[in-house]
Amino acid sequence: MTFATGTGYLKDGCLPHMWCPGCGHGIALGNMLRAFEELGFKKNETVVVTGIGCWGKTDDYLTTNALHTTHGRALAFATGIKAFNPKLNVVVLMGDGDGVTIGGNHFIHAARRNIDLTAIVLNNYNYGMTGGQCSGTTPGGKYTSTTVYGNPEREMDICALAGVTGANYVARGTVYHSFDLKELFKEALGKKGFSLVEVVSPCPTHYGRNNNMKKGLQMLNWLKEKAVHKEKFDRLNPAEKEDCFSIGKLVDRDEPDFNTRYEQIRAGIMEGGAANEEKI
Repeated sequence: MTFATGTGYLKDGCLPHMWCPGCGHGIALGNMLRAFEELGFKKNETVVVTGIGCWGKTDDYLTTNALHTTHGRALAFATGIKAFNPKLNVVVLMGDGDGVTIGGNHFIHAARRNIDLTAIVLNNYNYGMTGGQCSGTTPGGKYTSTTVYGNPEREMDICALAGVTGANYVARGTVYHSFDLKELFKEALGKKGFSLVEVVSPCPTHYGRNNNMKKGLQMLNWLKEKAVHKEKFDRLNPAEKEDCFSIGKLVDRDEPDFNTRYEQIRAGIMEGGAANEEKI
């Protein structure tokens, strides 16, 4: 674990970043840090937990506390951190391969527990760092380095999975809709319980190249055309919905988080113990 020093959330001399030209991860990072600043997050009270992958490299650039974990296990480590010290702001950065393909089981149970942390999943529809292989979110029929004739599998809806397993807050944005993205981050970071923001981000190096979008601008235009705000998306007929995806706040509820439930049970045990001692 590294500890925060100095001023600002970015390390001095960390730019330019390592991400490919046309990648949207830098846009996501900038909006996340603006959200930190506007919420007044203190660096020594914030822990950013990352997994393996392109988005997982983000901790290299931060002056907050950071923990770089194994592939697919970021949420497991983050759960331990939050359970041990509920006062910390815990933010978990994962890609689609890391977060819900390899790490799918941890994702389900973090949402089910409603652990009070914020997961920011950058979805570029493939394993961008290791060669553009198919992930659990690669759309059916699309091309990757391991599905050269088209993906025979159906894609996973990250937001639907988080919502049905118990997350208090679920939202989806894109790096094209940058100003909206910052507001979604702020809402998620300020929400008690498990919060998810899925960010659809271009990968022109692999996914885009394999699907006739070799340039970042082409992928941004694709996001502009395919991403539809939830209010409008809900009015579309089923055929129209198949050709696009919804963005915005999708789930917002106020169920007790894990630490609250844990403390309630602990208090009950302590009261029961005291009552038994009085009887004796």
